[in-house]
Amino acid sequence: MAKKQFKAESKRLLDLMVNSIYTHKEIFLREIISNASDAIDKLCYLSLTDDKVGMNRGDFFIEISVDKDKRTITVSDNGVGMDKDELENNLGVIAASGSYKFRQEAGESEDMDIIGQFGVGFYSAFMVSDEITVVTKKYGSEQAYEWQSSGADGYSITECEKDAVGTEVTMHLKEDTEDEKYSEYLDNYRLYALVKKYSDYIRYPIRMMTPVQKEKEGSDPEKPEFEMVDELTTINSMVPLWQRKRSEVTDEEYAKFYQELARDFDKPQRVITVSAEGGVTYRALMFIPSRKPLNYNTDAFEKGLQLYSSGVMIMDKCDALLPDYLRFVRGVVDSPDLSLNISRELLQHDRQLKVIARNLEKKIIADLEKFIKDDREGYEKFYANYGRAIGFGIVSEGGETRKDELKDLLMFYSSTEKKLTTLREYADRMSESQKCIYYAAGESAAQLDALPQTEMLKDHSYEILYLTGEADEFVIQTLQNYADKPFRSIIDGDLELGDAENELLDEKEDLMKFVKETLGDKIKEAKASHRLKTHPACMSAGGGFSFEMEKYFKNFDMPDPMKADRILELNTKHPSVMAMETALLTDRTKAELYAKILYNQALLIAGLPLDDPSAYTDMVAELMK
Repeated sequence: MAKKQFKAESKRLLDLMVNSIYTHKEIFLREIISNASDAIDKLCYLSLTDDKVGMNRGDFFIEISVDKDKRTITVSDNGVGMDKDELENNLGVIAASGSYKFRQEAGESEDMDIIGQFGVGFYSAFMVSDEITVVTKKYGSEQAYEWQSSGADGYSITECEKDAVGTEVTMHLKEDTEDEKYSEYLDNYRLYALVKKYSDYIRYPIRMMTPVQKEKEGSDPEKPEFEMVDELTTINSMVPLWQRKRSEVTDEEYAKFYQELARDFDKPQRVITVSAEGGVTYRALMFIPSRKPLNYNTDAFEKGLQLYSSGVMIMDKCDALLPDYLRFVRGVVDSPDLSLNISRELLQHDRQLKVIARNLEKKIIADLEKFIKDDREGYEKFYANYGRAIGFGIVSEGGETRKDELKDLLMFYSSTEKKLTTLREYADRMSESQKCIYYAAGESAAQLDALPQTEMLKDHSYEILYLTGEADEFVIQTLQNYADKPFRSIIDGDLELGDAENELLDEKEDLMKFVKETLGDKIKEAKASHRLKTHPACMSAGGGFSFEMEKYFKNFDMPDPMKADRILELNTKHPSVMAMETALLTDRTKAELYAKILYNQALLIAGLPLDDPSAYTDMVAELMK
């Protein structure tokens, strides 16, 4: 039979689809299998009203076979098949979809989940094939037909013999080139991997010859010998875990699924399941890893959930499904409602994704709220891994809208409890007279607990939150208050302690003026301190920009590094300060030495670098003479 030209389609269009629409050549197998699944779906749907079909869901299958000598891959199914007119209309017109037409005619049904609706997936096979042969026999017909094409030069349709209803698609692979090794698709292991990657949850068995270890016939039972034998084996899982009720899935099944998905040896710390119907229907299965991946804090770490449409994987890591602060979550989302482009690799628009993403975020937050109530020890382990991410969710873009949802998930070290505490727990322990929630930010709880500024608060039995995460202070400043109590840094500003801070204090104006003159631009001012008890000096930054923020911004390459003000506070009742005041009357040089030493000590206590460590040691040695 003479070849026919593709209706209304040119060589340019076919070249465009083969070379431009699909990102990866390996997608071809997903598309051919999806078409086979559609054909079976159609016959399943017909069987609901036609007793003559005589087949149950368990009778259907998809089979993959390879002939390495002929360089062919064949994908066969026992689905509805096609007659001559359907071959003309579906395979003779590029971008015509029999599945789409069938769905329109049949209407919506829960029992019909047609995957292919664009009519181009079949032609993805030309990315790896130089000739495709389709042998098909439609349900209810006695005649079978063969469709054959080598690409844009056209196709032919002839009558042929085929015993059973269904379709066989045979792809003759192109010859290898320097750039492309098409022979890799003749390897059963490679095809097996592609099925597991893209089509593992097609709901019909996908069968293929695979090597199986078996005991040799006639071998000694006490010392059996084994051999590898090829057997026709179902290689796909069919029913995904996320489609099953949580009560029907064991913890071991979830753990195994997660370990394969995330390539992790450990079990997940949390399993989160979602089943939603309405404006967008979807199911999700998400996991919180029990430890941080080694590359979690590097650019190599990719966030995102696997995205499926009706059991067929569309994207391996869809980052639009998770906000950045929840990037540690792993899992899958499956929705039949996604608006896909013709390659089924990308989304045409993201309205559905935005709805799903926001709902998933709420579900994860709700699970973490339950986690902290039901398993405090487990949550603290989670927080050690990902607490920084929760804070990031508050200070990052969009944090203003979610800070109320996240604030009760935060944890900080408590000066009185000697362990991590939540803001709610802190607020519940506050006395009625306490006006502020006190905090100090630094490198470690031990270093903060030794700060001179803590003494007065400890005398009043006030609890202090020790913020040791690099962004913790930004989080606190973003929240501004909790339970109507403002946050107050113990290093800066008025602590609002009433009489303790308001008692009359000799400001020693002449002494403070001398210290400022001695230190010059190194400090903004020197002043008598209300907050020091046993220590001679401390450094404060005034309001706003703190020392910890200064340290944080040093990590960035900035032309003008941001620097906090340095205010030297002196305990005028301390012997060292009194000695400086006495020296000022008789030996100004020695008084200047005192002032510089106290300044450097205050820098050390605040965790700030010394201007000149060598000069400081020389000054201490001079004083020891």
